[in-house]
Amino acid sequence: MAGPLMKRGGGGRSRYRPMSDINVTPFVDVMLVLLIIFMVAAPMMTTGVPVDLPRTAAQPLNQEQEPLTISVNSEGAIFLQETEVPLDGLVARLQAIAQARPEGTPEPRIFVRGDRAISYGRVMEVMGTISAGGFSRVALLAEQQQAAPAPRR
Repeated sequence: MAGPLMKRGGGGRSRYRPMSDINVTPFVDVMLVLLIIFMVAAPMMTTGVPVDLPRTAAQPLNQEQEPLTISVNSEGAIFLQETEVPLDGLVARLQAIAQARPEGTPEPRIFVRGDRAISYGRVMEVMGTISAGGFSRVALLAEQQQAAPAPRR
């Protein structure tokens, strides 16, 4: 589609020429629709093992690289990221991941997530196994507590 014609020139003769400006309105409309779709879809793309974490008031840690996550679900099964692994094979998998990292990168940070329904001993058994395997950057994860409203006077 050519666009509107404009009258140009002066004097006795008038000539019509097509307007050569680009109409960006349809482009902006499409980009805004895509932005909304990605804003809605992005939170749904995070998957993982469903674990009911305990709550804490501690501040979150700053991350320089993506950590490895070990989850213990309510039945006591152990997951490395989203793959179920037996407790005796956990250290071997972690060591293989650590050796595959590029030269000069620090030891991987390992987060342990334990469902609040399981016993504390099971989570400590997993952490002890990881520590015995030579990993020192191991931390527990918990949910952030919601701020309590201030009391009224």
